[in-house]
Amino acid sequence: MKLLEEDILAARILIVDDQNANVQLLLNLLGDAGYTSLTATMDPLSVCALHQSNDYDLILLDLLIPVMDGFQVMAQLQAQDTGSYLPVIVLTAQPGHKLRALQAGAKDFISKPFDLLEIKTRIHNMLEVRLLYRELEAYNLVLEQTVQSRTAELRESEARYRRLTELASDWYWEQDETGCFTRVSGPVMEMLGIPGEAADAIDDGPSGGWNETERTTLRTTIAERQPFLDFPFSRVNADGSQQHYRVSGEPVFTPAGRFVGYRGIGVETTQRIPPPVAPGG
Repeated sequence: MKLLEEDILAARILIVDDQNANVQLLLNLLGDAGYTSLTATMDPLSVCALHQSNDYDLILLDLLIPVMDGFQVMAQLQAQDTGSYLPVIVLTAQPGHKLRALQAGAKDFISKPFDLLEIKTRIHNMLEVRLLYRELEAYNLVLEQTVQSRTAELRESEARYRRLTELASDWYWEQDETGCFTRVSGPVMEMLGIPGEAADAIDDGPSGGWNETERTTLRTTIAERQPFLDFPFSRVNADGSQQHYRVSGEPVFTPAGRFVGYRGIGVETTQRIPPPVAPGG
């Protein structure tokens, strides 16, 4: 990520100093250096309003100003833009104020009396960092919006997938990583002849009449995280009639590769046939 020199020279700069001579010196120096968006004020009470209106890329702030000193101005700026980058270079003739200013949120300092080469160098470097920071903020915003958009598209795609699978099958099912059913749609409970509403009842104990050989094979496939297609499944009901099904499923993994469960569909392949009636019955 590289900035053009013209972008740096077009940066918005605010000069805050109670001495008109200092204000004019900085305006002339920066204007001669090619900076094109310069504003100045000798009133510290107006700084927050000016920054809110213009969103300056850099504020050159004198610390020793009557009515409200530079430390108070920085405190107001931080309260106005909580958590944001504070683009301030302080102007001071007091060596002891430099550390305090940096601790208060200033990003750099320029010593008085001014060294003209130092002023131009520090301002240019500061603006380069500030504008790169702005580009990073903009990139992160676009990235966040892209992620939100893709997430919404994925959810819609998942919803369409579920609707289609539900239309193409008798029931749709999902399991978590522990094997518990988390979603079952369609009249599966009635088809399987299982009372109650708990989906876990589909996988109740051996007394449910399921073919244990088939169940063992299916459980092994699931334990190995393998997909299965049209797996035959059957049960014998209490009245002796039989039901046959075919079940398909696939393992589900996160983008990081962590297994989170299974999802699939099931269809009944035969109607329930009652046992033959004994002669004379």
